[in-house]
Amino acid sequence: MNPVVGLDVSKGESQVQAFLDKGKPYRKSFSIKHTLEGLGSLLEFLKDIEQLADGKQPSVILESTGQYHMPVIQFLEEQQYVYIIVNPLISHRSRSTNLRKVKTDAVDAYHLCELYYKEELEPYKKRGIQLLNLRNLTRQQETISSTAAQTKLQLQSILDQVFPEYRGVFGNLYSKISLQILSLFD
Repeated sequence: MNPVVGLDVSKGESQVQAFLDKGKPYRKSFSIKHTLEGLGSLLEFLKDIEQLADGKQPSVILESTGQYHMPVIQFLEEQQYVYIIVNPLISHRSRSTNLRKVKTDAVDAYHLCELYYKEELEPYKKRGIQLLNLRNLTRQQETISSTAAQTKLQLQSILDQVFPEYRGVFGNLYSKISLQILSLFD
């Protein structure tokens, strides 16, 4: 068995649907609140699925919803459940293959479970602070490099208008001596 629980997360509550295996939905979907009581009932449900699946812990699949899914994610991490966060564009593309254009939370939770069996999805990997800092620094470096390149192009354009022959005088237009000479014409 390969159990999965699909959560259609919205503000303050989630719709829950479970599959014990591909094509084998378990029970009707139901709603839980994002409170201690509601998440406690989700935990009981997850443990029921685990018992029915011969001890195999179910994966939990949900769409990224910005901040709304954070309490659920935190709860799943505390309980050490594997969860998969799906980009909403991927789940929308999967839903659009369905002939019926029904849009309800219960149907969305059901489709998330089906998506789990169709696609090769990987569990969410929490990024460490060092990786997030490195990503931020890389983006800043890229922005600075882009700004420097634009500034150089603007300088070349102005020099071509004001001093058309200046570019041929120096091997490196941005050498210290070249820039000092240009600063004299400030």
